[in-house]
Amino acid sequence: MTSLTETRGMGSSPAERPMGSMRRAARRKRNVMNILAAVVSAFLIVWTLVPIYNILMIALRGESDVFSDEVFPLDPTLDSFRVVVTQNHWYLEHFWHQFRNSIFIAAMVTLLVLTIGTLTTFSIGRMRIRNGWLITNAALLTYMIPASFLAIPFYLIMKHYGLQDNPWSVISALTTFATPYAIFIFMEYGRSIPLELDESARIDGASPMQIYFRIYLPLMAPALVAVGTYAMLLAWNEYLYQFLLLSKKEEMTVPVALAQFLNSDIAPWNYMMATAIIYALPPICIYYSFRHRMSSGLTMGGVKG
Repeated sequence: MTSLTETRGMGSSPAERPMGSMRRAARRKRNVMNILAAVVSAFLIVWTLVPIYNILMIALRGESDVFSDEVFPLDPTLDSFRVVVTQNHWYLEHFWHQFRNSIFIAAMVTLLVLTIGTLTTFSIGRMRIRNGWLITNAALLTYMIPASFLAIPFYLIMKHYGLQDNPWSVISALTTFATPYAIFIFMEYGRSIPLELDESARIDGASPMQIYFRIYLPLMAPALVAVGTYAMLLAWNEYLYQFLLLSKKEEMTVPVALAQFLNSDIAPWNYMMATAIIYALPPICIYYSFRHRMSSGLTMGGVKG
């Protein structure tokens, strides 16, 4: 009496055997690709985390131990963070004022970009103003010129109008660079909102501003979070325009003030790294708080459009 295995083997047709070998080959290929992906991912993780680890380790070293070759500080201390928080160093005497300047610039850039972007796309996409496509295309064409090429013209313009050493000069420049991207994202996302909602609201007697505040903005919330986070990070991390337009210590932002550490023959690297870590905490918290809404805001318009 033949066994079940022999019966199955005898019953398999010649056409099924190549199919089985193809499945095994596909499985081996998939396993190889998974291993390669894991190796590349591990390399990228190490490549990303090693600089962050070095920043943290230098911040935990004492002033006399900064240039030590030890992988981990022999005597780790939080003294660098205490010096930064208490502004107990002549490079850090305006730290919290400069931190407030960074918050103010980032908040104003974010607010202006969201306001200008949503009003523009609402007017073009919902109110159907004539030749509105020219506005969106013209806005995107501004990215044809690198922002660094416009630094000197912006500097001369702000100096001519007396806005040098004024945070609003930086705010106006960064808003100019972030708004075209905001318009593009809002236009794509706005296509997923049915126009019938606006028509129903108009029948009920709603004005354009009521539609804008009560229908358009609430439904655009994911895109608002995505673009707002982008604008905030752009203003928070920007250096070139802040360096050119803000020279007084009281008006500087933290990125510009950090560069002042390098003016000394013996730079206090531990204080510099501690300052960088403290300065990086707000955007990290904001990003990880809204990252899910960011991804939906950046992709939903393309999926539904």
